[in-house]
Amino acid sequence: MQIRNIAIIAHVDHGKTTLVDQMLRQAGVFRANQQVTERVMDSNPLERERGITILSKNTAVRWGDTKINIVDTPGHADFGGEVERILRMVDGFLLLVDAAEGPMPQTRFVAGKALGLGLKPIVLVNKIDRQDAEPLRVHDEVLELFLDLEATPEQFNCPFLYTSSRAGTATFDLQSPGGDLKPLFQTILDTIPAPAADPAGPFQMLVSTLDYSSYLGRIAIGRIERGRVRVGETVALLPLGEPGPLGDSPYEQAKVVKLFSFDGLERVEVQEASAGDIVALAGLIGVEIGKTVTAPDYLERLTGIAVEEPTISVDFKVNDSPFAGREGKFVTGRQLRDRLFRELEKNVALRVEETDDPQTLTVSGRGELHLGILMETMRREGFEFQVSRPRIIPREGPNGERLEPYEELMIDCPEGYLGVVMEKLGPRRAELLDMRNPGVGTVRMRFKIPARGLLGYRSEFLTDTRGTGIMHHRFFAYGPWAGPLQGRSRGVLVADREGVAVGYALFNLQERGTMFVSPGDPVYEGMVVGENSRIGDIDVNPSKEKKLTNMRTTASDEMIILEPPRQVTLELALEYIEDDELIEVTPSSIRLRKRALGATERRKLARNARSAEES
Repeated sequence: MQIRNIAIIAHVDHGKTTLVDQMLRQAGVFRANQQVTERVMDSNPLERERGITILSKNTAVRWGDTKINIVDTPGHADFGGEVERILRMVDGFLLLVDAAEGPMPQTRFVAGKALGLGLKPIVLVNKIDRQDAEPLRVHDEVLELFLDLEATPEQFNCPFLYTSSRAGTATFDLQSPGGDLKPLFQTILDTIPAPAADPAGPFQMLVSTLDYSSYLGRIAIGRIERGRVRVGETVALLPLGEPGPLGDSPYEQAKVVKLFSFDGLERVEVQEASAGDIVALAGLIGVEIGKTVTAPDYLERLTGIAVEEPTISVDFKVNDSPFAGREGKFVTGRQLRDRLFRELEKNVALRVEETDDPQTLTVSGRGELHLGILMETMRREGFEFQVSRPRIIPREGPNGERLEPYEELMIDCPEGYLGVVMEKLGPRRAELLDMRNPGVGTVRMRFKIPARGLLGYRSEFLTDTRGTGIMHHRFFAYGPWAGPLQGRSRGVLVADREGVAVGYALFNLQERGTMFVSPGDPVYEGMVVGENSRIGDIDVNPSKEKKLTNMRTTASDEMIILEPPRQVTLELALEYIEDDELIEVTPSSIRLRKRALGATERRKLARNARSAEES
């Protein structure tokens, strides 16, 4: 059987997952009358909630006598670790671009990786049924992108198709609309080469991703580079290292207990698989991403998976607040440490380091979203912990100078909000690279900005543009240290005692700022209960009740009308907090708190910090 291995690359919300669902439907994976209401590829609960792809997943369709293995890649640069290892399994990629928005920063990020590996592209200009679609303009923008990314002449002259993933149609010519995806399937067969693998040589496979089964243990997924593998055979699991012969280094041997191939939405158990196919092997106990599995008599390592270094780090601490242990199932330092080190096995872009404090671990990742998804996943599993403010990871330049990560920021906003956006990005040391006005009332701006300058900006940006602006960013490069940046401009309201928030107290406090708690919420000393409307923190009593008297007149009770509190989400909290604050994350709550809970202790620390600055 012929095999084609392809990845699908697209920016967030450009219709990638919808297109895969339509390909599965038209290839006969579903029955003609079967109603599929859920996204097939975005099966993770967090993916369904956010409408984004986080984990790369495999599926396969059969078109004629050819099996097409399809890999869904994340569109966020924060999940670049997922992208980099997936691209090692494929020979070509579908680049999906919105017919109105055109190539976006994260399309550029993943497409650059794919072109650099020499993969063959097929460009799909998607959503041609949008009212504001301009497919010909987007066609030219994609060619400009390929020039910027230094594509080879062969890659530059790739086929272009115009698609509607919602309707399930594809066509080469806009004048003759397509009726189905047959042109796409035929283009894949004609353009993407078959895997250049040797089925007659000794077995060799690179582990690109991992899965876990409570029955089978760890399952290694990858593409067989050479040879064949059968159930029951003994294979060698080589340690990570330089490519080439293993030499005298120790290695593990294991037996292939189960062997799976991908077919439609299912993993199909097979007895044998040959070079070029993407398979899953069970029975390898110490398997990790990037390791090579080979025949025991031919120990040769493949080139490992190179992942870019993390740019942001946070501290994970054991929860030591007065409410510790009330809501979580896993609350000890040992459980937190084991869970974070377990995450390293499949999340290759993550780093976890010990600190001087045994109750604190430093976790580094590719961005706030990357770390936020990890926190949300652990929270849903029943973990309870505290998180510090994100910090950027600086580097040392060739001459000993201090460098910091810069991001490429792309903003789309209505023309009326152009001034306020520029005004807010100025103090954050943003540099305008490009500005376009397509003439439909929105302006597109491209900035280069220190990663520090983006911390806390998203919520401010949405407020400034009344929710109408769209922002995307990706890692750009390391550049010179930009100097001090302005932090949060307002203080917070801090509870001065433990108790339960009362409507009467909150009614009087809401004049001073925006509340984060509702009546009935438990609070403790040092917990942040609201945002002050001015600079500086204020200690307040949110549990103060109205004193009852024997006076009963018609005007003795005022009607209390409370404004809805601001919902504290994990993303908002990570952007919002300052260095002297922590986020308390539990399965049912997200609270903000001061590091030092007592008011006297906080004053003492502030005094010491001032005297240290003066000296």
